[in-house]
Amino acid sequence: ATSTASTLGPSRDLLFMADDLVFANDPFANEALDFGDEEKPKKEKKETADSVQENYIHIRVQQRNGRKSLTTVQGLNPKINKKLVLKDLKKKFNCNGCIVEDPDHGDIVQLQGDQRKQIATFLLEAKISKKALIKVHGS
Repeated sequence: ATSTASTLGPSRDLLFMADDLVFANDPFANEALDFGDEEKPKKEKKETADSVQENYIHIRVQQRNGRKSLTTVQGLNPKINKKLVLKDLKKKFNCNGCIVEDPDHGDIVQLQGDQRKQIATFLLEAKISKKALIKVHGS
């Protein structure tokens, strides 16, 4: 008996769905509501690397053994590709380096040697940060 009832006519659910489809596909529905009075969204300023940087960048030096030292750069914006920055730093300063992922402090760029002043000038020249946001520790 139930199989004949379903073949006799469409169920109530299908009728409601058909009503929804008519309104959803109405080509003139949006035009009737658009009078041109609405304000158009303003264009956002183009983001540069230093306009995105909001926190301080900390540049520190750590003494290893003997004359060896390690320079760390912490606080770079997550939107900045740190691998490319590290590649440029390594080529420019003729030293080795790596990126250390820290759960508390984010990604930290490490370079061999005392490169604090050079890194600070590099960040300014490459427009990665503004001078007010760079903190050089231990100098």
